[in-house]
Amino acid sequence: MRVSTMNLFRRGFAAEKRDDAVFLFHEMLRMRPKPSVLAFSKLLSVVVKMKQYTIALNMFDEMRQSDFGFAIFGNFFKHCYQPNVATFTTLIKGLFLDHKAIEAEKLFKKLLTLELCELNEVMILTVINGLCKAGHTLTAYDLLVLFDKTSCKPDVYSYTTVIDSLCKDRMVDEALQLLAKMIDKGISPNIVTYNSMLQGLCNFGRWKDAKDLITEIVDRKNGRVEEAWCLFLEIPHKGLGYNVVTYNIMLHGLFRTSRFAEGLKLFKDMQAPQLTPNLVTYNTILKGLCMNKQIAEAFSFLHVMEDKGVNPNITTYSILIHGLCMDGKLEIARNLFNSLPSKGLQPNIQICTIIIGSLCQEGHVEEAKCLLKEMERNVCAPNSVTYNVYIQGLLKRKLLAEAKAFLDEMHRRGFSPDSTTVSLFLEYEGIIFV
Repeated sequence: MRVSTMNLFRRGFAAEKRDDAVFLFHEMLRMRPKPSVLAFSKLLSVVVKMKQYTIALNMFDEMRQSDFGFAIFGNFFKHCYQPNVATFTTLIKGLFLDHKAIEAEKLFKKLLTLELCELNEVMILTVINGLCKAGHTLTAYDLLVLFDKTSCKPDVYSYTTVIDSLCKDRMVDEALQLLAKMIDKGISPNIVTYNSMLQGLCNFGRWKDAKDLITEIVDRKNGRVEEAWCLFLEIPHKGLGYNVVTYNIMLHGLFRTSRFAEGLKLFKDMQAPQLTPNLVTYNTILKGLCMNKQIAEAFSFLHVMEDKGVNPNITTYSILIHGLCMDGKLEIARNLFNSLPSKGLQPNIQICTIIIGSLCQEGHVEEAKCLLKEMERNVCAPNSVTYNVYIQGLLKRKLLAEAKAFLDEMHRRGFSPDSTTVSLFLEYEGIIFV
């Protein structure tokens, strides 16, 4: 005995047998008033969940026979059914699941041509995902480009699906180009995107590109360190061994985002597989400690570094001097700066500018001026940053006449005041810069 139509409705079309679903479909066609398009969509969803894809297609085909078995639109409109995007998405999904990718693509293109429904992200992802799984990666790529020209833009999931499929189809360069394109469009890749890309690069032995990818993630604005960390943990599972470079990249990202404890733990971990930290590693650790105002620990670490036979360079001392200045320890910073020649190191523009800024901050403008002049004599000419730092120091001490003189000198050397210098001049004197 057939299940009654009303019982099926009350059960939300939860057709347990395919015969019930077919019976309900025919009953719905005869009903007055006609059920809503939502009701048809719901029935279709149930049939698809039952994996009776052929029946779902035959339901539509029965409404109107033609060369194109899914040309059901005329009868839909004739019977006042306005199919929505959910209806078509369900049918397209069913076609893909029934291994009828060509028919799914034809149906989708017909929807586009006749403008029978408004696309949404779910439909776009359904089509992209179905094509990629069916091995039609380039078609999916072309549709992705087409979608991008419509009002409904592809999202990170659609881009990720195509990138993953390109990598699996050995088109790694195309995947890298698509990754760059999505970033240019302001779509942020997620961990799945990066993982697919890393897997593709490792599969084809492109180790340098794989490391560059991790570096890019860490160095991107607003540092995607969490994604980089997840990829870092995946490295040994992808046939890409850890080395000092990959550890240095990750250490840099962790310290830059104030994850100091994790950074120090990673430094200890890197020595377990017999990896020897290099100068870049130690400088990265020192910078992290100084950023965290752990100056005493930084100097202890300096001694460890020297004991290991790693000689500090000018960058090492620049980090330490900057850390001392930021911590208000100008006297120690000045002594360390003055000791550099005895260590066989020549102060560079960056380290001189740090000292000049701190001297001005503490009111030692004359000493800062002497250092500025000494820089010129020692073939270490001040740059735009140096002049701006010094002039700002003068203005904060209300030494306006001297600041104007150095401003003229700055102009003669082809440098321009930055926004902070201009603001200070306007505040004190109302000077207008042309």
